[in-house]
Amino acid sequence: MKYDNKNFLLAIVLSMLIIFGWQYFYASPLQKKLSTQTETAQTQTGAGNQAVPASGANVPGTAASGGVINRDEALAAAPRLKIETPFVSGSVNLRGAAFDDLHLIRYRETIDPKSPTITFLSPSGTRGALFAEQGMVPATGTLAKLPDPATVWSAPAGAVLSEDSPVTLTWDNGEGLIFTRKIEVSDEYLFTVTQTVENKSQAPVALIPYARIQRQDTPVVAGYWVFFEGMLGWLDGSLREIHYSDVAEQQEPEKADTTGGWLGFTDKYWAAAVIPDQTMPVTASFLHRKLDGRDLYQTDFLARDALVVQPGESVSHTDRLFAGAKVVRIINAIETRHQIQGFNYMIDWGWFYFLTTPFFYLLDWIKGLVGNFGLAILIATVLVKLAVFPLANKSYASMSKMKKLQPEMEKLKQEFPDDRMKQQQAMMELYKREKVSPLSGCLPVVVQIPIFFALYKVILTSIELRHAPFFGWIHDLSAPDPTSLFNLFGLIPWTPPLMLMIGIWPIIMGITMWLQMRLNPTPPDPIQASLFNWMPVIFTFMLGSFPVGLVIYWAWSNTLSILQQSYIMKRHGVEIDFFGNIRDSLPFLKKKPAS
Repeated sequence: MKYDNKNFLLAIVLSMLIIFGWQYFYASPLQKKLSTQTETAQTQTGAGNQAVPASGANVPGTAASGGVINRDEALAAAPRLKIETPFVSGSVNLRGAAFDDLHLIRYRETIDPKSPTITFLSPSGTRGALFAEQGMVPATGTLAKLPDPATVWSAPAGAVLSEDSPVTLTWDNGEGLIFTRKIEVSDEYLFTVTQTVENKSQAPVALIPYARIQRQDTPVVAGYWVFFEGMLGWLDGSLREIHYSDVAEQQEPEKADTTGGWLGFTDKYWAAAVIPDQTMPVTASFLHRKLDGRDLYQTDFLARDALVVQPGESVSHTDRLFAGAKVVRIINAIETRHQIQGFNYMIDWGWFYFLTTPFFYLLDWIKGLVGNFGLAILIATVLVKLAVFPLANKSYASMSKMKKLQPEMEKLKQEFPDDRMKQQQAMMELYKREKVSPLSGCLPVVVQIPIFFALYKVILTSIELRHAPFFGWIHDLSAPDPTSLFNLFGLIPWTPPLMLMIGIWPIIMGITMWLQMRLNPTPPDPIQASLFNWMPVIFTFMLGSFPVGLVIYWAWSNTLSILQQSYIMKRHGVEIDFFGNIRDSLPFLKKKPAS
């Protein structure tokens, strides 16, 4: 076996491990899990508004209803304060002053511009409810009547909450305490809530601020290593990630004392988080309850120190709520402007953040120049190729020298046919004398693997690439190529199964991979030759279910590698019999040896 073929074979094996590993541990289980969870969600019924105890039992819950209720009915069941901004719409429930109706109007459910906008927050009791609320509970010894989730607040007539128009809600307990809540839209997807208590009674009161987010029903999540979905928070200087399945197994809430930070729920593209005053010590909790067959999850915080309001005085407390899209620019701006600890960890860049983060910013910067993320991927690939050109040049040059040394290597094999030790020693002396490395052919692959994963992470998890179009039939770079060879690219009215969704771009990628292999002569070993012929086919099927942006990158990278390798081989005097290699790789074209 020729050494350059060994190196190429090693590169292929490494790539196969990546592709098959992704398919086995991610793509296939994901499809099965999504189908199972969707069926479960369609048949699930349960407790509706049943309260979940939080932070000890001091955080109040909501009254139970008879079962799952219609969203429109839930919205009509209480007075509401309208929310209207360029990025969200919805309403605040004046019963409990809860944030439970929010639409992300810049994002739609599908690539169809007429499809519904994303509904993110929904009232308690509805299917997949997600809502947030702030409040205060009495400290030990305080018996005053306080607002709870059933309290109906008053809003100014005709008030609309917008970026330029904060709204103040009021409630009088009739016993000398007047409560107000000023709600402001501080940033995109960020609400600031300032609670004020005015004490007109004759006795002091001690109150403890809290905030919570509750999710009803287990959401459909991928649940694999590519990105995290579940309960999370930045607590006591570190990131806490808790899967729904893990918290469901715990009998008691998981708690952590922290000063500042945040906690909440994250989906692939959206997140909701309550953010306490960053100087206030709080106890954060993550918990799950199973009530009447329905899963309820809650994240909350409860202040560790009470606010004491003396007679004739007033006390205010401010916290925040983030509810919206995980846009990098917005997340970073909120963290900086409001000094929120670890808020940038809301976006899951993964363990290799030192690669994924720069790659995202590179793509985002190029996209700002050319206006298309697909073009940005092509340009970024060229820039990466230029950046690693010295390494690739050295690698391909060494490979070219190895090809030129093939006759001498064959002589050494013939000289020591039965002594592999002497054969290897002689070859190592030859490598040293000619200054070549037998492992040089692996270097381009070693470099490409982390770049592949970085781009894969960016395309799959960044909301900026969600529904980002390229050209022609590609309307979403984060989704697989929608065409398929097996229905003649849409001519036959049939949707093939996932493994047969082999679109045009995966086919182009397979062709470029096959052509790149043809730069080298067909291996004399028939097993190797067969493997090299089938590898592009296998990769074509495997990559058919990958985000098409990644497939475009791979096809373009292969094309650049063909040009780069051809140039270097010619510069070093290595003959490229491209068409001869193609002919020899195809059994029906291969020349038969003369008899």
